[in-house]
Amino acid sequence: MSSPVPSQAPHLIDRSALARNRARARRAPELARALFLHEAARDEAQDRLRMVNREFKSPAIVTPFPEIWQDAFPGAKVITDDEVLDLEVGAHDLVIHALALHWANDPVGQLIQCRRALVADGLCLTIAFGGDTLSELRAAMGQAEIEVTGGLSPRVLPMGEIRDLGALLQRAGLALPVADSLPLDVSYETALHLMRDLRAMGEANALSARLRAPTRRAVLLRTAEIYAQSYARPGGRLKATFELVTLTGWAPDESQQKPLRPGSAAHRLAEALGAKETPLKD
Repeated sequence: MSSPVPSQAPHLIDRSALARNRARARRAPELARALFLHEAARDEAQDRLRMVNREFKSPAIVTPFPEIWQDAFPGAKVITDDEVLDLEVGAHDLVIHALALHWANDPVGQLIQCRRALVADGLCLTIAFGGDTLSELRAAMGQAEIEVTGGLSPRVLPMGEIRDLGALLQRAGLALPVADSLPLDVSYETALHLMRDLRAMGEANALSARLRAPTRRAVLLRTAEIYAQSYARPGGRLKATFELVTLTGWAPDESQQKPLRPGSAAHRLAEALGAKETPLKD
């Protein structure tokens, strides 16, 4: 008797809905203004690369909005964030994955593909949304939906915490992993203006488990009320948090620094610090 075939885990992201959201965003007149987060990610990547003492000659960039990156990285191969990335194995010395990891059903797989596309000692630079992103909207919308409908549905995509995102680098087989965070403090006139911006940048709800019916007007209005009551600033504008987490890792190479074997130190720490060493009691 043949063994049962294991069922495939359901995908978190509805990629067809995501494609529709992005196509609609491209037709929106607000697109150029709404892509300020992608511009911030591009500027952050350029700043990081200026601190690397190396000239990258064959970069590749994974992004849903190539127009943001093409002028800043002339000659780079710019591709979309498909589930299977259009990258050749060992063809690039730099791969930038730009503000798209949160829409991947397999984020580790995305980074593994980036690592495989790198030459030895090539750099993978990923900029992703961190866990503090849209914390205010998640709280306000969740409370509003519970009050109005008596239940809670998936509406805002969960974002990874910096520690979890950093662990993805090691799981993908990248060396010398580093993760750090850049919080962006943005203000809006109302929560509805924030939602409009998210829609205009293609970040509308594309979760597979989302409700297929339009959000009830009462939920949206109550969300706006709660948001204004909880997150208003002096002057009346509302706070919105975005967190950009930058992940850097290198394709393994023999030339890279490696940690010393435990117990191989030639000098005691107390000697280096000029301190008196006190033995611990048994």
